[in-house]
Amino acid sequence: MKRISYLGPEGTFSHEALLKYCGNSKEIISIPMPTIVDVIKSIDKGEADEGVAPIENSIEGSVNITQDVLTFESEAKIIRELTLPIKHNLIAKKGVKIKNIKKIISHPHATAQCRMFLSANLPDAEIIAANSTAEAIKKLTNLEPDAAAIGTKTAAQLYDLEIIADDIEDSKVNKTRFIFLGSYIPSKSGLDKTSIVCFLKKDKPGSLFNILKEFADRNINLTKIESRPARKEIGDYVFMIDMEGHIHDRIIYDAIESLRRNVYMIKILGSYPVWDEKS
Repeated sequence: MKRISYLGPEGTFSHEALLKYCGNSKEIISIPMPTIVDVIKSIDKGEADEGVAPIENSIEGSVNITQDVLTFESEAKIIRELTLPIKHNLIAKKGVKIKNIKKIISHPHATAQCRMFLSANLPDAEIIAANSTAEAIKKLTNLEPDAAAIGTKTAAQLYDLEIIADDIEDSKVNKTRFIFLGSYIPSKSGLDKTSIVCFLKKDKPGSLFNILKEFADRNINLTKIESRPARKEIGDYVFMIDMEGHIHDRIIYDAIESLRRNVYMIKILGSYPVWDEKS
């Protein structure tokens, strides 16, 4: 049996990502965790064989806590990725009408992503923050009927609640990229991505250029580059880079080895199959 941890409780988007990957497989033991940090650390501690965590949203951008823990606090490796369309639903107890709702409970990101719907339909409703959309729906079961929550269809089904408005998100192309974490580098699939972090020796003119030049000279396509604070002085940063190709491809391996001469350290976050949007 494979143990896979995810950001809980049941009914979160992380849980939906896990279900999309494994379906109702009897070979999977799913383990809900209270925080993203706990999900990632569960790999280091051997509490789970794999973990699922969000790393990037098409509206909100990168999930900084996921990036930072992988960079500074964990040896877990990205072993696959999965992109999930984010569909928000207004959920309430059965029989409740939208005109009677006075309170909305959800994660702040969810309420922000449904701003136009809430402004048009529930402009006077009190907004109450929760740690996750699933937690919001779980709490809803103990609230008065004038409360509603924003969350997933999975959570509504789990707690026997009713969806009174579906697909209420402002952007219909809202997606979140999830990563599955493990303790190994998967074999080449033929269509792969490699993620690394570059730690600079010191900040000086041309530092970023020297990094990018190693990839440009080899015609390696970078799909993402982002800076994060290096947890030192203000102005010190690390660079997080995603590139097309596998670490065991000669051209990728050579680029990274050449790059080591110009930086203090390179950390390999993973080398894994690219997500097929048709899946």
